[in-house]
Amino acid sequence: MKKHMCYAAGLVTIFILLGISGCSSWHCTYTLKTVMVPMRDGVHLATDVAQPKKGGPAFPSVVVRTVYGRAGKSADALAKSFTDRGYVLIIQDTRGRGGSEGEEIVFADDGWGERQDGADTMDWVKAQDWCNGKIGTWGGSALGITQVRMACATQLPTAQYIVVASSNFYGQLSYQGGVFRRALCVDWLNAQKIPYMIDLWHSHPAFDDFWKLHDSESCADRITAPAVHVGGWWDIFCQGTINNFVTRHYNGGPGAKGNQKLIMGAWLHGPKAKPGDLVLRDNFNFDTGAIERRFMDFWLKGDPNGIMDEPAVNYYTLGDVFNAAAPGNEWRTSNDWPPFATVETAYFLHDDNTLSTSPATQPDAKLTYTYDPNNPCPTHGGGELTLPAGPFDQHELGLRPDVLVFASAPLTAPIEVTGNVKAKLYVSSDAPDTDFTAKFVDIYPDGKEYLMLDGIQRVKFRNGFEQADPLTPGTIGELTIDLWTISLIINTGHKIGLHVSSSNYPRFEKNPNTGEDFPGSELRPAQNSIHTDATHQSALLLPVRP
Repeated sequence: MKKHMCYAAGLVTIFILLGISGCSSWHCTYTLKTVMVPMRDGVHLATDVAQPKKGGPAFPSVVVRTVYGRAGKSADALAKSFTDRGYVLIIQDTRGRGGSEGEEIVFADDGWGERQDGADTMDWVKAQDWCNGKIGTWGGSALGITQVRMACATQLPTAQYIVVASSNFYGQLSYQGGVFRRALCVDWLNAQKIPYMIDLWHSHPAFDDFWKLHDSESCADRITAPAVHVGGWWDIFCQGTINNFVTRHYNGGPGAKGNQKLIMGAWLHGPKAKPGDLVLRDNFNFDTGAIERRFMDFWLKGDPNGIMDEPAVNYYTLGDVFNAAAPGNEWRTSNDWPPFATVETAYFLHDDNTLSTSPATQPDAKLTYTYDPNNPCPTHGGGELTLPAGPFDQHELGLRPDVLVFASAPLTAPIEVTGNVKAKLYVSSDAPDTDFTAKFVDIYPDGKEYLMLDGIQRVKFRNGFEQADPLTPGTIGELTIDLWTISLIINTGHKIGLHVSSSNYPRFEKNPNTGEDFPGSELRPAQNSIHTDATHQSALLLPVRP
């Protein structure tokens, strides 16, 4: 188990965070004080400062901003870890959380809006006599999001270590494909005892000005911080981690551009040897802690450790986990993402439920099913936080009458899929509005259908998320479902699979089929069709390595 502990220990430290209750043991190597740091509007944020007893008087500093409160078991170990390395560690409760003043509006005041708590905190840190001007930021999940948002508002971060964080709230956190991520948002907001945020987020179903202030990709050119970005193929923020890297690495401002690192593993919102129904090879993990230490020491201390001479990207390519001779199941490196050029290969849907690279030829072919929001197709895996997550077998769900299952012939040679997977569907419905879901599955020779990626698309947002454009009932429209990104080698004898339906509940909110954004008093069944004729070439689009 030791080989799995490096990444796991780092995430446990991040997610248990945070709190320093003091250091009373005789061997304590740091001093501790709590300061109420003023923000630009007069609100004060509770901030703990752990300073090394040796060295100084000025040190490089590391800032952690958390929504989870400063009281927690792991903070003393975290403070000791950083102060032993010669850093001052600053841990702060975000606005309205823990000991901090103000009203919380979940990350809204951490970015570049009217209130800019992250930027104000960095200004305060830099002004302290114990800070030598080099300031890093650190943390994962919510603690990663505060870093991402801060970076658009201030150029003070010298380096950042960002684990599993979104880059665009609308498409990656609250409304994926225009559909509310019900389980993630409702469960997390209720657990944080801020249920009023559910109504606020419900009131913005389109990508409006509210959500544009949560889109860090749009301000990548203002970001100057080098950063490490860590994520997983089945993480709730998989695409956000990749987009954070890509937008900064290629479009970032001075200092950020060309100085990003990306680590993508076969992980959930944390490491697990058995995610879903798959049992990963022993090599599935990665010593992210070593990368963090070398990266921070390079940028904050000037340590010539060679970290920036190494490839920018480390990623895990999956394969058949049960066949020892199968290709894949290995870590790879690259200087870019995507790591190589791929060919977008269409696997066309046919009305006999097959997938093939041969286009459909029949006229007027389609497959129709009844989607009833009173009996939605249930969630079974995927990128979740509060539900069982990961690559579960989808075979049983595929037996439902409201799920269309497509499969290729058994492969005669392995196919490598690395990059963004999509499904382009030609659809129609008798309802004013509805949703379509897609699941990319790896069908093993024993018939198990392991979920690799999934996604959803609301029909009225098929042409963009800023403005609804309902599809007239009975007419055919084109939509694209973004299934996000993976690196996978589908082995010889396996089949490429696709499941299409109209619900994946409660991972995504169910569509009432009435044109309303959320279920109300009326839930009506819809007759939904996927068109697979010569004119309407519905297809699974795979980025295939030549």
